[in-house]
Amino acid sequence: MALLPPADVLDELEEFLAPHRAAWPDLRWVRRELLHVTVAFFGEVNELGVERLLPRLERVAGRCPPLKLSFAGAGAFPSGGAHARVLWTGLYGDRRTLARLAASAGAAGRRVGSSSGEHRAFRSHLTLARCRRPMDVRPLVEALSVFAGAPWTVSDLHLMCSHQMPWVRYETVKTWSLTGHTPARPSSYGD
Repeated sequence: MALLPPADVLDELEEFLAPHRAAWPDLRWVRRELLHVTVAFFGEVNELGVERLLPRLERVAGRCPPLKLSFAGAGAFPSGGAHARVLWTGLYGDRRTLARLAASAGAAGRRVGSSSGEHRAFRSHLTLARCRRPMDVRPLVEALSVFAGAPWTVSDLHLMCSHQMPWVRYETVKTWSLTGHTPARPSSYGD
């Protein structure tokens, strides 16, 4: 499950990052078309699992109202940045609602047999770059910490499928609107 930032928000972020990309050539910067906020990761799910997952995710999206978010600051995984593998920017705004959305989406995945990521706490972020080998990105984290992007409204939740060969690309499988009300469940009695 993912949130896709709008083009103008990505434009602002790209403009801020441009001078830093050249200064850090050992980082594998995430291509713009791959930028997304992961809400829940399900791993490999078979066709039957996807069929069972879709109505659950529809209910999850239906219960969540639109979110007001913005990107700001920077950090690295693992924490501290001295031996980082991932560079990220944070999310601010409706983070509690986003955390509840992530928990509900994760629970829906577990109900259909996905166990990917079930033991990891949700940390709202947008991955900016990865390192092939651990490296000290603390100076870059410090330089990026001043970033404060414009707020944007998240109105959709996307179920994404990743394709790894010959290069990484993401495909949207299904999109639901965040409406703040639960869609009616179909009757099991055929009514």
